[in-house]
Amino acid sequence: MSSGEKFFTGSGIEVQSFYGPCDLEDFDYAERLGDPGEYPYTRGIYPTMYRGRPWTMRQYAGFGTAEETNRRFRHLIERGQTGLSVAFDLPTQMGLDSDHPLAASEVGKVGVAVDSILDMRELFSGIPLGSVSTSMTINATAPILLLLYQMVAEEQGVPRERISGTTQNDILKEYLARGTYVYPPGPSMRLATDLISYCARELPRWNPISISGYHIREAGADAVQEVAFTLADAVAYVEAALGAGLEVDRFAPRLSFFFSAHSDLFEEIAKFRAARRMWAKIMRERFGASDPKSLRMRFHAQTAGSTLTAQQPENNIVRTTVEALAAVLGGTQSLHTNAYDEALALPTERSATLALRTQQILAHESGITRVADPLGGSYFVERLTDEVEEAAWRYLKQIEERGGAVRSVEEGYMQREIEESAFRHQLEVERGERVVVGVNRYEESGDEPDMELHVVGEAVVRVQREKLRRLREERDAGRVKRSLAALRRVASSGENLLYPMKEALRNLATLGEVSDTLREVFGEHRP
Repeated sequence: MSSGEKFFTGSGIEVQSFYGPCDLEDFDYAERLGDPGEYPYTRGIYPTMYRGRPWTMRQYAGFGTAEETNRRFRHLIERGQTGLSVAFDLPTQMGLDSDHPLAASEVGKVGVAVDSILDMRELFSGIPLGSVSTSMTINATAPILLLLYQMVAEEQGVPRERISGTTQNDILKEYLARGTYVYPPGPSMRLATDLISYCARELPRWNPISISGYHIREAGADAVQEVAFTLADAVAYVEAALGAGLEVDRFAPRLSFFFSAHSDLFEEIAKFRAARRMWAKIMRERFGASDPKSLRMRFHAQTAGSTLTAQQPENNIVRTTVEALAAVLGGTQSLHTNAYDEALALPTERSATLALRTQQILAHESGITRVADPLGGSYFVERLTDEVEEAAWRYLKQIEERGGAVRSVEEGYMQREIEESAFRHQLEVERGERVVVGVNRYEESGDEPDMELHVVGEAVVRVQREKLRRLREERDAGRVKRSLAALRRVASSGENLLYPMKEALRNLATLGEVSDTLREVFGEHRP
């Protein structure tokens, strides 16, 4: 992006024509960089990074019924995917069963429908949960989905100590960016904290929360805001966990993060490096963490869905490759690469396989896995890392002055900042100041490209409704009623909600019934 004779990154940081030693005055290697695997982890959280093995290739998938998604999981695993990532449909995310009147038009559309343990069993049928790591993009109903997953793993005979994966469980960013919240912020924070506490006791290899900058970025935030707002939310979760009586080094090693990878290559690399350095400092200096694992920012990255275009969709293959390169050079622990047709529909098997092949080519043909932090020491990258960090600290200071992340969300401060950033971005595109190939420059006229698109059939609703009808007909209704009453009592107290929730789910209560029980006590959030 340029303005007259000046050039800027996507976040508005001015870029000089070249950089040299004078741009890194008083640069202290140990303080600002350190070796890979050492504090402050700017250069990566492990000494050899990808030399031992590449990042986890975790392609996001989910649509229609559990049976259909299970087939897609198997397809990706057969083609070399090394971790599963589940997309749930909107009713599941919002705590509504598939037969709820509000759910009809959305069942199975943007993810898989999961109403009960029956769906979860079908979703992972034939997939050994003791040897696969599963990430679940779920927030308001994260405790329910985690418990269903744990129950299916235990039915397979998997010990709790071997159940591994991640629940997103980042409800604050739902108020900021996505909108799939159910309850008001206070009870929502309680649910998130209860899940963290539960995992600390019961599931030692599970990441109970993935603090998500990705959706903040997708909503229109720039790279600096993505770092700042994500870290502000993370501070709020740590404070909530400490307030619940947990010791920082008991839960902090299992905290993880989720960032977007955009196409401004060097700013994105600098963003990841700055975020790692800031998190290490926050955990050591603010929270007194002493376990090195508590200081290491482990993160998943996904290439940016908001950069995909419906015009000339094949161009998205190149965009995704650049974005994936930024994530890897920035030191990600796992990665999802978007399919080129996602601006038009859910990915087909062909486009999903090509997205996976993009990662495999980077891992095995590019040579970038041979050296940890290959751009470390670049005058430009180090200066840009410093500038991203300084700008993010300024935002964090403002958020602290407003009373922290929860208060800033309640007052709408971060939402307004994101909206203003999104507005500026769109103006720049419309004025031609920010070039989007195929959209505002190098356009092509003519017919739409002849592409195979994936379509979710309307039969999904009928299948899910019939499954729910049979479930309610065959289960012990009295046991369900009693277990939901027990959950209601605990919701009115201060005890951990996951234990009575698990009992209700074991008795075949549905996701919607559990969510409705909590709605009766907590109410619903109305912005």
